[in-house]
Amino acid sequence: MSQRGIDILKAADIIAVEDSRVTGKLLYHLGIKGKMRPYHDHSNDKVRDDLLKTAENGIVALVSDAGTPLISDPGYKLVRAAREQNIYVSTMPGPSAVIAALTLSGIASDRFLFEGFLPSKQKARLDLLQKLSKIDSTLIFYESGARLHKTLTDMHHILGDREGTVVREISKKFEETVSDNLSDLVSHYSEGTPKGEIVIIIAPPDTDIAVEQGDMEEALREALLRLPASKAAAEIAERFGAERKVVYTLATAIKNGG
Repeated sequence: MSQRGIDILKAADIIAVEDSRVTGKLLYHLGIKGKMRPYHDHSNDKVRDDLLKTAENGIVALVSDAGTPLISDPGYKLVRAAREQNIYVSTMPGPSAVIAALTLSGIASDRFLFEGFLPSKQKARLDLLQKLSKIDSTLIFYESGARLHKTLTDMHHILGDREGTVVREISKKFEETVSDNLSDLVSHYSEGTPKGEIVIIIAPPDTDIAVEQGDMEEALREALLRLPASKAAAEIAERFGAERKVVYTLATAIKNGG
């Protein structure tokens, strides 16, 4: 915590927090009491308006549970509304899991795309990964421990056996960085549920692998012209050595206009 950040928290009239149980520990450590107000994804317009009213003549500090506020955290609507009302907005940059994980991965950092959390439903997740597979840059995602293995499995089938890194619990006691090909990462996380906040870094596509993945989709589209989805998926899965369930999900998405 920077000294400037501490000074702002002490001077603030209201400290808008994502979770009072989390921020409360920080404020207790700093000796700050009685300033917290909840502000999160489910806060209504009145809560935001009350914060803006205070900010017109006072100081409102926005704090997230971890990392820099607004990076996959609530808050952008508050900042947007403040700017629309010509209320001064400043930032106290803090840790960012996206950048920290990228520096730990050893994967190319000159060009990257941060996608945040992938969809929880497999079909939507596969559809998005299929679109991202064509992007020639490092890909960065957030993920939960409960979904990590399923997500890595889908990444392997759609993106190919790219190099990847899973970073967990950055800057905490049990920080962990595991780098390997996606197939080996799938095996590594096949048992148990890792705890903590997780970042996944995926290397840019190798030219040959990218062509192979594109060829699979093209072949699947051709197969769907002459076969039902289940048979087309079985044929293409065997031909490209992919998991039939994943290919069938992709086939269904294509038939539905994907």
